[in-house]
Amino acid sequence: MTPERRERLLEVLNKRQNNLAVVLENVFDPHNISAVMRSCDAVGIQDVYVLNTKIPRHKKWGSKSSSSAAKWLTIHQYSDAALCFADLRSRYEKIFTTHLSSDACNLYEIDFTRSVALVFGNEHAGVSEEIRQLADGNFIIPQVGIIKSLNISVACAVTIYEAYRQKSSAGQYLQRSLPEARFNMLLDEWGFLPGEGN
Repeated sequence: MTPERRERLLEVLNKRQNNLAVVLENVFDPHNISAVMRSCDAVGIQDVYVLNTKIPRHKKWGSKSSSSAAKWLTIHQYSDAALCFADLRSRYEKIFTTHLSSDACNLYEIDFTRSVALVFGNEHAGVSEEIRQLADGNFIIPQVGIIKSLNISVACAVTIYEAYRQKSSAGQYLQRSLPEARFNMLLDEWGFLPGEGN
């Protein structure tokens, strides 16, 4: 690994956020998933959970949208919701789903400086009732148009950039978030990956 490449990898890893994750429930289109992955990489999210309880396990992502973002992320694939949420509960303080309900909070009311996992549902039905029951609450993205929905990759990008804004204002990108052992493991893994994607 050249000194320049190592410096670039260190720069990225130093801004990875250990207390923020995205969960995708039964998202059909691999291009939507890969677009989400690219946004996650952009704001320093390392962990993406792909939960498939109603569709087959994904074997690949839409490479055109991701520009190979998946290789720089840690993808956790689950087919069992209980196991997925047990993992999430062990790592994150709060789990919120995107769902329009009477008790849903506004996106801008969520404290993203804390440890949070965000669940986005599939393109047709959104987040399932089963998953909403396992979460701590729902949130909505404020909208004033006729059509009260956004493409999943757009909804995710809007949400995690609000998280980025809050965490950046709180100085959370100025200090290393990843535990040292994981930081070093990822640095070692990334050192062997070809190219860095753009």
